[in-house]
Amino acid sequence: MTYEAPGAPGLAASVRALMPAAEPVVGRETRGLDHGAWVPLKAMYPEADIPVLQLSMPDLDPAHLFELGRRLAPLRDEGTLIVGSGFMTHGLPFIHDYMGHTGIAPAWSVEFDRWAAEALARGDLDALLDFRAKAPGMPYAHPTTEHFAPLFVTLGASARPDEAPRTAIEGFWWGLSKRAFEAG
Repeated sequence: MTYEAPGAPGLAASVRALMPAAEPVVGRETRGLDHGAWVPLKAMYPEADIPVLQLSMPDLDPAHLFELGRRLAPLRDEGTLIVGSGFMTHGLPFIHDYMGHTGIAPAWSVEFDRWAAEALARGDLDALLDFRAKAPGMPYAHPTTEHFAPLFVTLGASARPDEAPRTAIEGFWWGLSKRAFEAG
């Protein structure tokens, strides 16, 4: 499958200008989009008629990613849609018993999803940043955290103290939480 959206070189220049000198920015115009970018975009913009710039995360540190998101906030204010995708739970090594065989999500997926939804609704950034220690269902919900980490970039880009994110999609797919939210 492909998603042939036009590039966004002007946006890439803006992103580069917003990053601190200590953050190296490397452009790879021919790499193509990762499934984490094109899957939600294909559902949202099936004609691939909007310019797209995909960013790779420099690490998986939630506080660092939140700060990078805060640096991107001016782009949001200019009308740029900032999307972070992954899955609210992504415990693929532990999901085989649920994949299409039952309509029940595993407890670790349900508990992590509920915890994250409540923390988002409360605006409890401290709890979210410390999800590895505080969230129920770890490490099953995220044996590796690259699918949860985009949350912190989007929270940083959309953080407004008086506005909690709104859940736009909820439920489970083969036992994994597909919760999505929007803010700002």
